[in-house]
Amino acid sequence: MNPFKYSNTNKRYHTLDYYYKNKFHSKVFKVSLNAGFTCPNIDGTVGYGGCIYCSKSGSGEFAGKKEDSLKKQFDEIKNMMLNKWPHAKYIGYFQARTNTYADVNTLKSLYETVLSFDNVIGLNIATRPDAISEECLDYLEELNKKTYLTIELGLQTTNEKTAKLINRCHSLSCFEDMVKKLRKRNIDVVVHIINGLPYETKEDMLNTIKYLNKLDIQGIKIHMLSILKDTPLEKLYQEKHFKVLSKEEYIDIVVSQLEYLRPEIVIHRITGDPKLDDLVEPNWLVKKFCVLNDIDKEMVKRNTYQGIKAN
Repeated sequence: MNPFKYSNTNKRYHTLDYYYKNKFHSKVFKVSLNAGFTCPNIDGTVGYGGCIYCSKSGSGEFAGKKEDSLKKQFDEIKNMMLNKWPHAKYIGYFQARTNTYADVNTLKSLYETVLSFDNVIGLNIATRPDAISEECLDYLEELNKKTYLTIELGLQTTNEKTAKLINRCHSLSCFEDMVKKLRKRNIDVVVHIINGLPYETKEDMLNTIKYLNKLDIQGIKIHMLSILKDTPLEKLYQEKHFKVLSKEEYIDIVVSQLEYLRPEIVIHRITGDPKLDDLVEPNWLVKKFCVLNDIDKEMVKRNTYQGIKAN
């Protein structure tokens, strides 16, 4: 018998599929979109060049083409899903770059365009904690009363030395303040973290989880660091040859992280999903389902589950 209560499968962690099915009583898909945003860490507002791991698409590898309308991007992905799940509902996912980094009228036009599409039940908006103005917060609070809204905040690590190395250009206190501001308005928060950042130890990665576990967050995305072609990270890797986690090390760390996470926190992602053509290292990342299956096997082997060490 599965000891984990937030599951209707063999999973011993709180999957997004389980959460959506319980909330919406339907299959739900996120449709990744590229609305052509830039980033304050690229245009010089807080920094130049972006985070060192970021691809040219700004973490939007599976979003649409920014040259296409949001409707065209949405329909192309939706039509692929329709064959398998004809009665699914959809969440518009503003994924590429920093999706609150514009004036509020621009944001309203983009967000409400997507909300007008058939069977769209909400929005996920990926952004940075230093790129949400007070005016934007007020608008998001209003939007949250009308639809299912989630803000995805990039943190990546709580290690300030690593944050400087990867050129995040915001502080940990800035991140924490924004989580509190969003939660004060009852807006759900999902946090992105990256395992395997240069020179980080397992203890560093567990410390990031222990820190997040004390905050009022609703979900988390756990990524493995992808070293992608034509990025500053690739240059650093070629010069310094820093250690890249093996698949076995990654699985060990993720299972240990899950043990410390409160069981009600939803796991939106548990591994990376790079494009093969862009990937330098680690090659094992391309076998996503093997990684997922091995995480399940390791949890059974340890007889453990999400939250077992949360207190």
